[in-house]
Formats: sequence, structure tokens, C-alpha cells
Amino acid sequence: MRSVNPENDILVVDKPVGWTSHDVVAKIRGELKIKKIGHGGTLDPFATGVLLILIGKAVKRFDEIRTWEKEYVMEVKLGEATDTGDPTGKIIKTSGRVPEVSQNKVEQVLQSFVPGYEQVVPAYSAVKIHGRPAYKLARAGKEFVTPKRFVKIIEIELLSLQGPTLKVRVVCGSGTYMRQLAVDIGAKLGLPAHCASLCRTRVGVYRVSP
Repeated sequence: MRSVNPENDILVVDKPVGWTSHDVVAKIRGELKIKKIGHGGTLDPFATGVLLILIGKAVKRFDEIRTWEKEYVMEVKLGEATDTGDPTGKIIKTSGRVPEVSQNKVEQVLQSFVPGYEQVVPAYSAVKIHGRPAYKLARAGKEFVTPKRFVKIIEIELLSLQGPTLKVRVVCGSGTYMRQLAVDIGAKLGLPAHCASLCRTRVGVYRVSP
């Protein structure tokens, strides 16, 4: 836990790897003996960083808080795709030896996503397909098509390029799937890819260090 905003009852948690957003809420509910508590937007278990815990009257602000601008630092691994788009999934495609990609090419590809694009919702997501969460259908081996949604990419910056791994900073609007953005970056470079690590460094004005 990093800080509490007593006026708005927002607790800023730097979520560790392996915890679900629900795990964090349950832990704090038990420790603080609070019944009215929730979070301001899910963060995948493999990811770290800002998770806003809403306490008391702040729970009613969920619809507002979930729309706040977000910033991430993400590592994209080229040459290897997983079924989930992240490091927890099964490898489904590899390219063998990854060809050297120039920094200029990578930066051109990254900027092509600004100011936004039509993003396919990942199969492993909570979006409902015929009334059922997509991830449950995916785990059951069912075939289905997820919708596309326009997502806002406000800023995207290459922080480093080391071998097959790109480290990027992304500022985006709500509803953007970083796992899918990693896959889409790879596709524009002509390579399979997945999100190898992810840290949400900011939600609105609330920030942690990556």
C-alpha cells in the first residue's frame, strides 16, 4: 500500500506479481474490517503496479474512476506468441531466430498506433460472448469471435530495444488491453509476440515507480 486519500477514500496499492485484483481487495477487506470496498479497474495477475482500492463512498465513483487515463511500462517479446498474449500462456507460435529489427522501424510501428486503433478484444478476457465470459469459452476450447473496440493510445515511447525484447511506455485510455497491443506491435513487425512483463505506473494522478 502506498498512500490513502482520505477525502476520496482511495487506497493506492502497488500490486505484486501473482495476485489477482480480487485477492488484493479481499486482503484489505480482512485487514481493515471494511465491508464497502472494491477496486477501480482490474490488473492481470502477471502484472504489477497501480491498483486503486475504493473504500466507502469512493465505491460509487467506480464508473468515473475506471475511465481515467492510464500509463504502463511493458516488455514485448518478439518471436514467440502465447494463447493468452502474456507469459502465463501456452506457446502457440514461434519464429525461430528473430531477425534484427532497427530502432527506427520499431519507432515507426509504435507511432502508427497513435492516436488510437481498432483493437480486437483478447479471447482470454472477461468480455461476454453469448452471456459467458470469453476466457471460460477459451479454456473450454470453444471457437468464437471477440469484438473489436476503438482504443485511445495517447502516447507510446520506445524505452529500450535489447535483442528480441522491446520495452515501451504507453499512455492510453480505458479499455485498452496491453496484451493485445503487444501482439499487434509484433504483427506490424511481421513477428509473433506477447507481453512478457507489465507494470501499470499510473492511473489518473496516482503513480508508482516501475
